[in-house]
Amino acid sequence: MTEHTSPNKTGALSGMRVIELSQIMAGPTCGMMLADLGADVIKVEKLEGGDDARQYRDPLINGVSAPFLMLNRNKRAIALNLKSDKGREVLMRLLKDADVITENYRKGTMEKLGLGYETLRQTNPGLIYCAVSGYGKTGPFADKGGFDLIAQGFSGLMAITGEPGGPPLRTGNSVADINAGLLAAFGVLAAYQHKQKTGEGQMVETSLLEASLQQLYWHAAIYFGTGESPGPTGSAHVLTSPYQAFATATEWIIIGGANEKNWTRIAQVLGHPEWCDDPRYAKNAQRMANRDTLIPAMTEILSKRSAADWLVDFDNAGVPAGPVHSVGEALSHPQTLAREMVVEQDHPQAGPTRTIGMPVKFSATPAQYHRAAPRLGEDSVQILNELGYSQADIDTMIDDGIVGDVERQTVDH
Repeated sequence: MTEHTSPNKTGALSGMRVIELSQIMAGPTCGMMLADLGADVIKVEKLEGGDDARQYRDPLINGVSAPFLMLNRNKRAIALNLKSDKGREVLMRLLKDADVITENYRKGTMEKLGLGYETLRQTNPGLIYCAVSGYGKTGPFADKGGFDLIAQGFSGLMAITGEPGGPPLRTGNSVADINAGLLAAFGVLAAYQHKQKTGEGQMVETSLLEASLQQLYWHAAIYFGTGESPGPTGSAHVLTSPYQAFATATEWIIIGGANEKNWTRIAQVLGHPEWCDDPRYAKNAQRMANRDTLIPAMTEILSKRSAADWLVDFDNAGVPAGPVHSVGEALSHPQTLAREMVVEQDHPQAGPTRTIGMPVKFSATPAQYHRAAPRLGEDSVQILNELGYSQADIDTMIDDGIVGDVERQTVDH
């Protein structure tokens, strides 16, 4: 197997080379996770405009898309015209000894370009081909495109999100896209371990549908156990109570009474220890059956004092409880910062930027953040040099519109 030079030479995945043809969110999430751990991720973008996330113009940081900056740090970038024979030749050279390729095209698109898995594996038997699609590569919907919102509705997620009796709602975040990216990274790592043992690559695929369905563990358990589809419960848990958001005299707080010990402590803090023996509330099954009286009774008490005061009392009693933060409050909290979940980097155009850090910590091979998201075509010349192209060849490809170079022609950053 070829050992590649990675920008991060100390990461756990140093030596892995990933060619990223995917764009927007799911695939780039996978690529960023791998790049943070040391893989050399080369982002291949279309010559005109690049990754569609570059066109998400609200907000911009000095003219650069903040959403694009979020998901593409630690990557190198080359802009290629894959509709041309020469552009595909460059990509084939990149893939000849790469470890991984990621793509999120509709079924059949890569095959039409002559870049399908069966073709690529003939050239590189060790290639791990990772595909993220809307519905997967098999089944009656395999040919359909997919988006996060569509997947959330199709999978049942929207049917369990929101308040009882309200309209179906998507989750506030793009859970299908993000989870699909995580599952893709998980699959790549498992396939890479197999490759280390055998030298063999393989197809790895997941979809927005499967990434959404995986979120239904508890709800699926209810359906499989009862034959009934659970509906939305607001902030409340579908299996235990009290476990939800409550309004206080000031802000909302979360109280987690996920077991009987915590319930006993909650009742004591609220000044109603007798609730622990009340046949309506003594056990979780009874509390779930009588939430229509329990939650209003708790809310009436909680509404008399501030969130800060209640959280002190619950903390002192050992009750899991916490505030309902805004995004800004969460990202600036000392605990978030202590966990290195906010990464500061300098971008050549955007200037100082911040992104969300690696959510997994390693004692020996921690994630490293060595560069901000690339400009379109930023590394084209360097990558072509590594592939053995002469400067004359490179100049010709740039002049012919085969390759984009941020330093030598105007491209969208």
